[in-house]
Amino acid sequence: MSDATHGGPSRLFFDVWSRFYDLPWVQAAVYRPVHATVLAELHSQRPARVLDVGCGTGALAHRVASEVGADVYGCDFSFGMLEQASARTGAVRWLQGDALRVPFADATFDALLSTEAFHWFPDQDAALAEFRRVLKPGGKAIVALVNVRARGTSRLAHAISRAVGEPAQWPTRDELRQRVENAGLRVDAQRRVFRVGGVLLPTIVTVASRPR
Repeated sequence: MSDATHGGPSRLFFDVWSRFYDLPWVQAAVYRPVHATVLAELHSQRPARVLDVGCGTGALAHRVASEVGADVYGCDFSFGMLEQASARTGAVRWLQGDALRVPFADATFDALLSTEAFHWFPDQDAALAEFRRVLKPGGKAIVALVNVRARGTSRLAHAISRAVGEPAQWPTRDELRQRVENAGLRVDAQRRVFRVGGVLLPTIVTVASRPR
């Protein structure tokens, strides 16, 4: 979820991708291992109100609502993704929005999720500042994405993605930790997720909290 007007990828890209997102092999290979790790974290916290930023077609938000029992909001930039999400369930409140301008008041949520979306945000520092703003003191931000192993790989991947017209940024594990801390959040854990392609492109779930 990002905005092409801010130098991010186009809405059309995500609208098209929404048609493939829920294919069983895509979900099994790419998303379900990450979702399992995020859900385990939420089960340990039992948050009352959760925001999923870049919710895609709503698979994880739906599971959070049904398995954790939280009041869940799903926010995405793509109307195509939200169309799929709203058809999935009415148990989640779906809305269109931008990660750089999260459409909620300060200190609204006990937990905020961003799974396989953060690399699309054109200003990751601004997004993290928004995450902190809408979290309650003590609230948790859970960010899951590929953290490349070296800065050179990060720069190369960004250059290639820009060249094809869909710019993305994949930070290293340490770079993401530093960005999160600079936003005023405390990093509690960074957990490796094992999935297809995870040896060369490791996926990390970073769990952070807003200080009380």
